[in-house]
Amino acid sequence: MKTRVTQLLNIEYPIIQGGMAWVADEYLAAAVSNAGGLGLIAGAGAPKDVIREKVQNIKNLTDKPFGLNIMLMSPFADDLADLVVEEGIKVVTTGAGTPKKYIDRWKEHGIIVIPVVASVSQAVKMERIGADAVVGEGCEAGGHIGELTMPVLVSQIAKAVSIPVIAAGGIADGAAMAAAFMLGAEGVQCGTRFIASKECTAHEKYKEMVLKASDISTIVTGRSTGHPVRSLKSPLARQYQALEKEGATFEQLEQLTVGSLRKAVLEGDFKEGTFMAGQIAGLISEEQSCKEIIKNMTQDAQRIMCEKSKKFGGLQ
Repeated sequence: MKTRVTQLLNIEYPIIQGGMAWVADEYLAAAVSNAGGLGLIAGAGAPKDVIREKVQNIKNLTDKPFGLNIMLMSPFADDLADLVVEEGIKVVTTGAGTPKKYIDRWKEHGIIVIPVVASVSQAVKMERIGADAVVGEGCEAGGHIGELTMPVLVSQIAKAVSIPVIAAGGIADGAAMAAAFMLGAEGVQCGTRFIASKECTAHEKYKEMVLKASDISTIVTGRSTGHPVRSLKSPLARQYQALEKEGATFEQLEQLTVGSLRKAVLEGDFKEGTFMAGQIAGLISEEQSCKEIIKNMTQDAQRIMCEKSKKFGGLQ
């Protein structure tokens, strides 16, 4: 599948692995890149030295393109922006803010910049400041979310910008990938699907929860704080939601979840962990290698688009 996204990133398939905090390490990113997609290491809230070690490790695991995801709210964002240049990383995706103050320097070093956006206005602004592409992430996704669904968001962004659009949120198979392409996307980003991959180092409890999830297994917390997060239903998520209804303060809610994502990913702590995942978890029932995931998705997407084209090709 050749699109502007594959050409831009020099990858075989237009699939990007999401920059999931604590999950997206060098091992998962390398597996995705080796399978023909674009693997991402998550910068999350980690300091520069920690991420530098992961970047140096991945260089021994793959000779294919990979990238770094920088959460711009991180206290280490400035350091990671420097690290991208120092380590010769070719692709950066950003979230939780605008990369405007970094983008000129990155572009001087030939770095491809792809912000994650949750609205059309954000996408337009990112194109204006020089972004090479944008990820339009719908509220079906796991982790921090916006308000618009992927189909609504991507279809409007594709009409509003000239740079390539990558769809995210609710994508775990070829049918969803084909739908995203029909909406105007030229690539997709998957997060939850790669949690249930053989190369993912997340705790087996986390993977088990994804594999056993149904269509109604996720919950959104944090709306009262202005920072909604989608995760799988768990004791902590339910407790958080109950406190929100009681009018708990932002500080009380923040204290409740400190370290909870790490507890989920590394320890599989069902009671005190936050298991971020998207609504599409209900469709995932089998752990596969990254190579199998990417191959199956792209082949199914191509088949579906071909069949639809033949079916409706005669209509005038």
